[in-house]
Amino acid sequence: MKHATVRREISARFKPFLDEILGRYQDKIHSIHIVGSALTDDYDPQSSDINSVFVLHAMDFVLLAGLAPLGKKYGKKGIAAPLIMTPSYIVNSLDVFPLEFLNIKMLHTTVFGSDIWQGMEIRRPDLRQQCERELKVKLIGLRQGYIASSGNRRLLTDGFVKSFSGYLPLFKGIITLLGREAPPDSDQILATLEEVTGVDTGVFKIVLRLKREKTKSSGEQLNTIFEDYYKAVEKLGEITDALEA
Repeated sequence: MKHATVRREISARFKPFLDEILGRYQDKIHSIHIVGSALTDDYDPQSSDINSVFVLHAMDFVLLAGLAPLGKKYGKKGIAAPLIMTPSYIVNSLDVFPLEFLNIKMLHTTVFGSDIWQGMEIRRPDLRQQCERELKVKLIGLRQGYIASSGNRRLLTDGFVKSFSGYLPLFKGIITLLGREAPPDSDQILATLEEVTGVDTGVFKIVLRLKREKTKSSGEQLNTIFEDYYKAVEKLGEITDALEA
């Protein structure tokens, strides 16, 4: 897994937050890592947040209390509230959240302290089980969202668009299970997913375009998108189910 590089603009936006935290609590912090889309070409300065993980030596409620009032200040600057973890929490949770930890391991940069993700082992059986579970949950969500939209085009479109980002970490997990290194950017992820699974990802590309361009589709088009989207997710579920642990 490659250690991601932080673009200058991201580093400049994050630095005041980093400096304020280290100025107050450096002795309590094992490491700080920027993660997620801020390290990819998917990052949009107008709409994307900078996400991070703070690893503390031990859970510290004084630090948590100090972080709380900073949320509003830095949230306006596009910096999301960090995930707070400890080394023991990470080690004891690898079997519960293998997909989340895999995505952090694949796409992060350490801006303070040591790289705790380096060399971290994600067990294949745990990852396969979570991917299978997540795909089944996605199918339930698609069915419920379609019914709840009551034919309202805006609600249906919003449902697809808002949920799509949550699919990308899952797709990266499937790619990993099939023996390939998952790329960081959305377009590359979809291309690689289609290559390794044989599932047509054209419908995901359509939804990604709706997300990026904020375009509108007719009710008939949205019904077709829903059907193709559902079938693609269902097929990915079948493929994942058939994988050996």
